[in-house]
Amino acid sequence: MTEVFILIPGAPFGKQSVRVSMIGGFARKYMPPETTAYEARCRLEASLSMQGRPLFSGPVELKLQLFYPIPASWSRKRKEAARLGHVVPTKKPDSSNCLKAIEDGFTGAVWVDDCQVVDHHITKRFSDEPCVIAIVTQLDLLSC
Repeated sequence: MTEVFILIPGAPFGKQSVRVSMIGGFARKYMPPETTAYEARCRLEASLSMQGRPLFSGPVELKLQLFYPIPASWSRKRKEAARLGHVVPTKKPDSSNCLKAIEDGFTGAVWVDDCQVVDHHITKRFSDEPCVIAIVTQLDLLSC
C-alpha cells in the first residue's frame, strides 16, 4: 500500500463556481483566478510531496484535515477552546467545496483523474497555523 503525505500551507479554500462574462456579444466562461491559483498551489505541493514517483493509477483513499484560522475577534477563552477542538468551524468554506478544489489540484500530480478517489474522510478544525493536511493512499482493490 503506497501512501503520500501532502501539506498545503494557508487557510483551506473552497472551489468557486464558473463565472460568465460577455465579450463582444459572446458569453465567455472562466474560473475565478483565486480558484485557479489555489488549485495550482495544491498541485505544486502535491508534486513536491510525490518526489518523482509515478501517478497513482488505481483507486485511492483521500484523508483531509482542514485547519482554519482562529478568528482574532474571539475571546481568549473561546480561542483556547478552538485550539483544543471543543469549538469547530461551521462556517464557509464548506468541506465539499474544499474537497473539489484539492481533488482538481491533485489531478496530474498525484493521480491520473479525481474519479479514482473512492473513499474520503474530511475533518474541519481550528489552528493557529491554518493549513490542509492530505494523506493519499493507493488501495489494493480491483477497479472496473
